[in-house]
Amino acid sequence: METIVQVSQYEELARSRVDEAAWCYIASGTGREQTLRGNVAAFEQFWLRPRVLVPTAGCDMGTTVLGTPISLPVMAAPTGFQKLLHPAGEAASARGTGLAQTLYVASSSATTSLEEIASATSGPLWFQLYMYKERVLSEQLVRRAEQAGYRAIVVTLDTPYYGRKERFARKNYSFPEHIAKANFSAEQDDTVDSEMGWDIFDWLRTITDLPLLAKGILTAEDAELAVQHGVAGIIVSNHGGRQLDAALPSVLALPEVVLAVQGRVEVYLDGGIRSGTDVFKALALGARAVLVGRPMLWGLAVAGAQGVTHVFDILREELQYAMALSGCPALSAITPSLIKHQ
Repeated sequence: METIVQVSQYEELARSRVDEAAWCYIASGTGREQTLRGNVAAFEQFWLRPRVLVPTAGCDMGTTVLGTPISLPVMAAPTGFQKLLHPAGEAASARGTGLAQTLYVASSSATTSLEEIASATSGPLWFQLYMYKERVLSEQLVRRAEQAGYRAIVVTLDTPYYGRKERFARKNYSFPEHIAKANFSAEQDDTVDSEMGWDIFDWLRTITDLPLLAKGILTAEDAELAVQHGVAGIIVSNHGGRQLDAALPSVLALPEVVLAVQGRVEVYLDGGIRSGTDVFKALALGARAVLVGRPMLWGLAVAGAQGVTHVFDILREELQYAMALSGCPALSAITPSLIKHQ
């Protein structure tokens, strides 16, 4: 067996090991999947302008996110239904993320309860929240997350309706009976709220003191509104191409969001990260850190927690090379001057 040195190798191995329906679910996007493809392809529109003769021995990749130290500027994005890929599901991915000394964002749609996830990892945690039509469900999740030691609430904004996974639907696939959302009982209605507005942040602040992040922002206008409504951070995201097809690729939306925010809150990015060089590009464009979803799932499918840790290790090593060869001894040296848009 060849040595795994690239994230793409985990994708190939995962596809060969995972049930066809499960693979279709995690790999698919919506519509013609323009955004799904664009998230990855857009990174190739950016080129590096490396500086030479800069001492870079021992590149420092440590950073903080909302004050929490992590060993590299890459975190685990919230992804649901992970037991489709591995029997231990989210518990294994959270454990692997903790072993990489970075932060795991648990999904509301996890197949492992948020409490079990918290027990499984040695690393810091944020909790991703959908706003449900039955508002009490959202409130219960926030209170449970706070009690379990989660450090922030990531509010997903781009899901007034769950996206249609047409590729999955065309095949007439469905989930096995044992795959269910562990944070809810069978009787609870987890329909998302299609009428929510910016006042959800005002309401959330009445039930928790945890920092609130806005996930799913792609425009300067919404970035400004998020700041006005007191968020602590913004995640530039199009839900991995799984909501609105033809939505702007995340990395192309990042510069206008960073410009609009003007350093008032931290800005992160998810969508399309496949290498440490992609991480470098996102940081150069103004992201404080990035989140990876599918790459983490590929590692989980192949080797459980160990595979997840290895995915982060690969990204770490690739980022270190990109920094050293671009003249960046620390993350603070990664600036817009090092990048050029084609």
